[in-house]
This record gives sequence, C-alpha cells and structure tokens, in this order.
Amino acid sequence: MKLEVRGLRAAPGGQEILHGIDLEAHSGQMVGLIGPNGSGKSTLLRCICRALQPTGGAVLLDGSGLEQMNLRQSAQKMAVVAQHNAYAFDFTVEELVLLGRTPHKRPLERDTSADRRIAAQALAQVGLAGFGPRSYATLSGGEQQRVILARALAQQTPCLLLDEPTNHLDIKYQLDMLDLVRGLGRTVLAALHDLNLAAAYCDWLYALQDGRLVGSGAPQDLLTPAFIRRVYGVNAQVQQLDGQLVVLYRPARREGT
Repeated sequence: MKLEVRGLRAAPGGQEILHGIDLEAHSGQMVGLIGPNGSGKSTLLRCICRALQPTGGAVLLDGSGLEQMNLRQSAQKMAVVAQHNAYAFDFTVEELVLLGRTPHKRPLERDTSADRRIAAQALAQVGLAGFGPRSYATLSGGEQQRVILARALAQQTPCLLLDEPTNHLDIKYQLDMLDLVRGLGRTVLAALHDLNLAAAYCDWLYALQDGRLVGSGAPQDLLTPAFIRRVYGVNAQVQQLDGQLVVLYRPARREGT
C-alpha cells in the first residue's frame, strides 16, 4: 500500500501546528519521521490516522483520499501504535488485542475462535505468549507497549503508523520490535526520537521542525553533522561502523577540548 500526504495542515486549538507537509511511503517501505520535541510528528500521525481533523491538504491510500472512506474502511487499511495508551476499564491482555479485530467485524458480532487465534499469534510475535488472561493495567510500561503492537498486528492492515514505538522498552525489545516491524513487509510510517534506530531500520527519513518539513532523504544522506546541528542544536559525529551508520553525540561541556 502506498501512503501519500499532500500539503497537510493542522491547527488544533486554533493555532497552526503543521504547515503544509508532503511525504510518501511506498509499499513495503519503512519511513521514519524525525525531529525535536514539538516539531509536529505526533500531530501529523494523528491527522493521518483520523484522530485529528486537518485544516488543509489530503491523505491518500493507494491514490484514494482518506475522506472518501468511512472509519471502518480506513481501519482495515491502517493500524496505529500510539505513544500513550491509558484505558478507563480493566481489560485483560487478550481483550485489548482482540480490539484489533473490530474493523473486520459487523456491529455486535462476537469474537470467533479465528479471532482468538490471530490475537494469540500476535502476542507470540511480540514475546508475550500466554499473557492473554493477565490484566493490562498490571503490566510494566514495556509490556503494555508490546500489547499495543500486538493489537495493531491483529488488525492485519497493510499499513502501520507508529508513534515512538520503542518508548518504555529496554534495548533488547527496542531491537526486537523494530526487527519484527521491519520484517512484516508492510508500509510503515514511524516517528522515532533515536537517530541511530532511525538510521538502522528506515529506508527513508522525513525531518520536521516547528511543523515544517526541513529535510528528507536516505539516512546516510540526510544525517550529517551539519544537519543534526541545524535541526537538533547539538554537535555530533556520524560514522560508518561495520556498514551501519552511527551517530555519536558530543556533550557541550567537551566543546573546545
């Protein structure tokens, strides 16, 4: 599935946050959104997944405008792993993952054995086999984040939107999660803070700053010391280590030494 964003603008609360963003992610491609806090990454993802109404521009899936689809239709095409996931009810892990099956069901249709099998497979994929009966509220932050990914996997969509998916995860599960997502062969758009993870896993990067697109390109082309200094305000070295791009940050106190 090809995801396109054309001239997207958003003004939550009446103040424009996004100023005409253009990007695209081709079928099977993993595309990263990078930029400092407050740059508009989460707002952009919220517009794409229809949690926020844009004030201008368009989102297209395989050439069809999102506004031409109802919510159920778009949920069959895109699944979301949000940055914050709080629930008012005490769901079990299985109940929460089964919510990913909702777009594929008629109103009030009960979960089937096939749905439960899909949910169990998704939990196994994220390393939580056997967690189904447990209360979601009792899990650690990292375990909760993996449950949310399992819900998105159970949704079985050709496109995934990830907003800081490695939040709360230790290094092993950060790598495990991104290895899993990368290996799915789906179209992925992911907001990532960690430039080393973005460089390791993404085919293409778009950089936002103050709600504007300030750069795009393959990681090895975009992530230069000058670019990182301009966008993030920090000094860094960029090296190739065993064929992998590595960003090394230089603490300000060491400048001039």
